[in-house]
Amino acid sequence: MNEPSTEQAFDDLFEWCRRRNFAGYDPFDGLNSRVFQATPLKHSKTARLIATQLVKRSPLNLRPLARVRVQKNSKGIALFALASLSNYRRLGTPEAEKEARELLDELGRMKISGYSGAAWGYNFDWQNRNFFAPRGTPMIVPSAFAARAFLEGYETFKDDRYLQTTRSACDFILNDLRRSSEPDDKDGEFCFSYSPLDDTRVLNSSLFAAETLACVGALTGDAEFGGVTKDLALRAANYVAGRQREDGSWAYGAGSAQLWVDNFHTAYVLMSLSRIMKCSGGAINLQPALERGYRFWRKSFFLADGWPKYYHDALYPADAHAAATAIIALLELQELDSEAIRLAERIAVWSLRNLRGSSGLFYYQRRRFYTVRTPFMRWTQAWMLYALARLLEEKRL
Repeated sequence: MNEPSTEQAFDDLFEWCRRRNFAGYDPFDGLNSRVFQATPLKHSKTARLIATQLVKRSPLNLRPLARVRVQKNSKGIALFALASLSNYRRLGTPEAEKEARELLDELGRMKISGYSGAAWGYNFDWQNRNFFAPRGTPMIVPSAFAARAFLEGYETFKDDRYLQTTRSACDFILNDLRRSSEPDDKDGEFCFSYSPLDDTRVLNSSLFAAETLACVGALTGDAEFGGVTKDLALRAANYVAGRQREDGSWAYGAGSAQLWVDNFHTAYVLMSLSRIMKCSGGAINLQPALERGYRFWRKSFFLADGWPKYYHDALYPADAHAAATAIIALLELQELDSEAIRLAERIAVWSLRNLRGSSGLFYYQRRRFYTVRTPFMRWTQAWMLYALARLLEEKRL
């Protein structure tokens, strides 16, 4: 198969997702199995963990057998909306605007009610080592990406409804997420929880909350609200900056079972630190942590040909989500690296050669002896579409 251009790959992938109405499987949707839910095992934490990981890690797609349905995912829709907004900024056509607005409308309809403000969650029960969140529990990561999509929608179309939605998302962060700290934390530093149900300290997710507060607060024109959000964003960002390791890396979280370092969570941290500084107009200085973290990330996670490593200390797996997030992060952090856009292009070319199927979709992971070809809609397709859209937009500028 001849290697397509970036634009052709974007068009093919967008059409593939449209035909499926942006619904699909997810790496973590194993607990949506109607077979599993019909058994008493659904009440066991251990069984839920095993079922989730078994379905996620299998080289074969077990979901049809387990009777897991394809569904829409709010974070996936947010990413599709971001890709569509980028596509509109590049093309400027009525059709591109219509698609972006329709996806934002769809995202708005996916809000979870019963909380202080606009919030979004996952379309499956969530079980990890630390806590269980039933389907429909609001989470900061999908909520932050939804807020980012509406914020870009406001900046692109100057539609006040979108800004009001992001303002409401801040109410969820301010009133419903928990905050935790340790005795040696200075100046009121703290970590936002992942959801209203837990007290986990996941560094990238806490920064997503801080980024949302900083960027929305800067746009509302409300000085009192902006002062509150800037202060909280600074305290949460300093919590993360203070946990940077000597080599510039960050662990996934502050808990003893959260000490791994991976590509895309590091990219999340770097992008959020950069956005918090930009949204604060320079009033918040996280530059030393950002530069040290970028040097570690740039040196540790990429081969010369663009191969995106998942972990800093292992070659496999090569993950489409990690590749796509890296492309976006490199484009956002160009001021740190004159070679950033060229690396982003190499990662895109590598992904087209190694992770793209003949129908235009992207596979989940390339492992040492095989490739996992399950076409996850949020984890893989939405992220790659967003990455390709941003690369095309950047090359137009």
